This record gives sequence, C-alpha cells and structure tokens, in this order.
Amino acid sequence: MADDPLDRILTVPNVITLVRLACIPLFLWMLFGKHWQTASAVLLGVLGATDWVDGFVARRFGQVSTFGKVLDPTADRVLVGTAVISVMVYGAVPLWFGIATIARELTVSVMVVLLASLGAARIDVLWVGKAGTFGLMFAYPTFLLAYGDAAWQEPFKVIAWVTGIVGLVLAWYAAGSYIGPAREALRKGRAARRSREAEPGMKGTPA
Repeated sequence: MADDPLDRILTVPNVITLVRLACIPLFLWMLFGKHWQTASAVLLGVLGATDWVDGFVARRFGQVSTFGKVLDPTADRVLVGTAVISVMVYGAVPLWFGIATIARELTVSVMVVLLASLGAARIDVLWVGKAGTFGLMFAYPTFLLAYGDAAWQEPFKVIAWVTGIVGLVLAWYAAGSYIGPAREALRKGRAARRSREAEPGMKGTPA
C-alpha cells in the first residue's frame, strides 16, 4: 500500500521553509557582525515576504504534509521572534512595541503546547493570523531600514508604523479568535482518544 502523502517530509515546500530558517543566522551575522543595516533589513524583508511561498507550493502541487503543517507556523514563530528581538536590541523599534509583539507570540505558543499536552486535535492557521504575521514581518524590516536620520528614511518610518500597528492588532485579534477553534479541537481530540481506548473492548473476546 502506498505511503500516506501527509507523512512525507522531504517536499519542496518543506525545503523552502528550511532554507528560510537557515537564513536567520545569516541575517544575525549581517546585522550584528558586519553592521550591514540596510542589507540585513532587505534580507529580513525577503524572508518575511516569502512566507506565503511554501504554503502556495504545497497546495498548488499537492505536497501538503503533516510535517509541513507543523514546520510552517513554527518557522513563522522563529522568524518573528528573531526579527522582534534583534531589531529591538538594535534600537530600531520602541521597547513597548517589541514587548507587545513578543507577548502575543508567547501567548500563541503556550496555547499550542497546552492544547497538545491535553490531547487536542491540530488547529489550522487562521488567515487573520497569517495576515498579522505578514504585517509584522513587513514592519520590522522597515523599522530597521528607517532607523537613522537620513531624509530618505522618513517615509519608511511612516510605512513601518502603519503596517506595524495594523499587523499587531490583527495578530492579537487572531490570538483571541483561536479560543473557539481551540475548544473544538480539544473536544475532538478527547473524543478520538476515548474512541481508541474503547475499541479493544468493543471487539470483545471469542466465546
């Protein structure tokens, strides 16, 4: 019998996601090691802008996998966390904005771990959450690009604030929107577990 396609690991979208993750150390080296502020901002922007590529390829070419469904949002969390902390440490974004972003990511991460420990079914990523992540991943490179006193940087400061505030609001809204699906996932997960536990008893034993 053929293997379940959902069990595949080595797929094109998963490779794309792994390449994006592998570029994170390069970004940190460029920013803090070489102090290439503009170049590192561009790289971070590219990593954020390509967030949709792996998901599109997976759906378009039928390469959706269970591993990818876990890897993609995990990569988003890692990338957002790296962007927030590094840009905040660099001084290009206000402390309160960075803390608000990190608090949201921690809230979602704790929720995911808690639900998994309670046996909940997997929850699909909400589009509003992806939109919030995309907004933040556009804002943080722009904050980095706008950091300075040059005249050409002023428009980028406005763009950074607009996309940053919208992204942060959507991200927090998405966190609240997960409450309903989380309850349903927990109910389904527990029901499936009870069904598996009851299965041997339902079969009975030979007379």
